[in-house]
Amino acid sequence: MNYTELKLTLSPDYADILTAELAELGFESFVETDEGLNAYIVEPDFDEAAVQEVIDRYAPQTAIVYEVTSLEKRNWNAEWEQSYQPIEVGQAVRVRASFHEPNPAFQFDLVINPKMSFGTGHHETTAMMLEHQLGIDHAGKSVLDVGSGTGILAILAAHMGATPVVAFDIEEWAVENAQENAALNDCAAIRVFQGTIADVDTTDRYDLVLANINRNVLLAEIPTYAALMNPGGYLLVSGFYEHDAADIDAKAQEVGLSPVGRKTQNGWCSLVFANPA
Repeated sequence: MNYTELKLTLSPDYADILTAELAELGFESFVETDEGLNAYIVEPDFDEAAVQEVIDRYAPQTAIVYEVTSLEKRNWNAEWEQSYQPIEVGQAVRVRASFHEPNPAFQFDLVINPKMSFGTGHHETTAMMLEHQLGIDHAGKSVLDVGSGTGILAILAAHMGATPVVAFDIEEWAVENAQENAALNDCAAIRVFQGTIADVDTTDRYDLVLANINRNVLLAEIPTYAALMNPGGYLLVSGFYEHDAADIDAKAQEVGLSPVGRKTQNGWCSLVFANPA
């Protein structure tokens, strides 16, 4: 069966939102690009009027341009397997798909089959979050993974000894994918649920909060993250460009968090904040 490719040129702050909207229209897979987002759907299910309606809804907030291409029938699984190569984060973490052989030279062997979810470690923001995690003691620490996608951050946390580990995502398919990946990594103790930060029990407290989302969500939710943190805990954030770091930093300091770490890669940024003991 042929597929339709929808190429969207838009602000990266809206990539997650458009992914969620297009998933509701039946789009099956998504790839974030330097220009925005590519989305794929089987040709008979493509409804351009419905796509236009979604774009019109967000047009007042951000500029969006799209292009539609019909793709010939091909072996998508084979192409995905060919294009998905294992990645290494520092000297300790190797991220691979289930069809790759493990490499015992790495302390942490993470098996991630992404499906439609964002977060294989290939994107700069995910890799930087993993690097930050490696520098923080997780043993016996409670972890909250916000907008967990594939569950990769929660899985590394569990491998590093964190417990309990709670993860959530707004999308049902992302939750299912995170649960599948947790099982692949023998991390049955990770609890994944569908929802938003508003669904987290306000009486719970965490030693680490991980949030690889986007600038707008972070600015809105950092006060909530801070309220959920234990004294001496850490907030790790990414998903935004380097030029947005000042706004993220200001919001975190506004609620009493102190900046203690920063990484940048290809214009993307990741920050770490500490909650005073």
